[in-house]
Amino acid sequence: MLAWEVTRPGPIETGPIEAVTREIPEPGPEEVLVRVRACGVCRTDLHVAEGDLPPHLPQVTPGHEIVGEVVRQGHRFAPGERVGVAWLRHTCGMCAYCRRGAENLCPSSLYTGWDADGGYAEYAVAPEAYVYALPGDRPDVEVAPLLCAGIIGYRALRRSALPPGGRLGIWGFGGSAHLAAQIALAEGTRVHVFTRAKAARELALRLGADSAQDSFDPAPEPLDSAIIFAPAGELVPAALRRLDRGGTLAIAGIHLTDVPILEYQDDLFQERQLRSVTSNTRADGEEFLRLADRLGLEVTVTPYALDQADQALADLAGDRVSGAAVLVAGLEAGQDPPRSTPTTG
Repeated sequence: MLAWEVTRPGPIETGPIEAVTREIPEPGPEEVLVRVRACGVCRTDLHVAEGDLPPHLPQVTPGHEIVGEVVRQGHRFAPGERVGVAWLRHTCGMCAYCRRGAENLCPSSLYTGWDADGGYAEYAVAPEAYVYALPGDRPDVEVAPLLCAGIIGYRALRRSALPPGGRLGIWGFGGSAHLAAQIALAEGTRVHVFTRAKAARELALRLGADSAQDSFDPAPEPLDSAIIFAPAGELVPAALRRLDRGGTLAIAGIHLTDVPILEYQDDLFQERQLRSVTSNTRADGEEFLRLADRLGLEVTVTPYALDQADQALADLAGDRVSGAAVLVAGLEAGQDPPRSTPTTG
């Protein structure tokens, strides 16, 4: 099968990933073999490729927003059933965090596309206990970004402690942010977007945001909550200073550049809070996927053929992707992806 692997972690312009031919993997006990139909391209994949996240598996295949069909079933899924494979792929189930429902904090957690090979390939294996059944009949290319961008954006939205009818600021407006924004808007929130990319500002306004401006522009009004999706630490003081008293800032990314020194009076006083977001629980994923199906979230995607994975990552790094980049199996460069995909099960 065709697969991509991180051969030399480093800046994307140095070509850190390479297309190779591998044997189709064999599923182990309690795993399923999945034929990959689409795989989202997440900024975390870029961090793995560029070495911002230290390598956990040599020559790992990135990709953790996988939509595919079961080839060899375990106990939960039938052959041909459409399933999703996401970032979280293992927790111990026994530690204090797992027992209290915070499996995202499990010290023994493992991740798709970092600790084990992911979806930049024609086939992947995954523990069936961490595989999602996919509700609805949305096309594969639109489902893939829901499996990380959507789930993490949803957890970040909840971590931001947004009050009903509140005022939310969003920094960065890519695959994750444009989904979280739609949930917030559906809940009656006033949404203000801060991003340097003109196309992203235009998308935000089209989706219903109340305003869209550059990253360091003033906020149109004090914010109750804020989320930073861009991996830029210099945005932290800017976001904190735009919060109203008692406001909360959530940082959604797994990697962030250094945060400048914060000034207590200007940035944190008056009970402003700063929170991180770490992975997600399976309950987060299941809840979000049901919500996304019910709300009919618009998923803006830029499709790429599987053999264009290096280009997709380069475009992501250069802010040239509108919405979410997605690798589509069987797609040729310049070809439109199929708009509908039969679902079994």
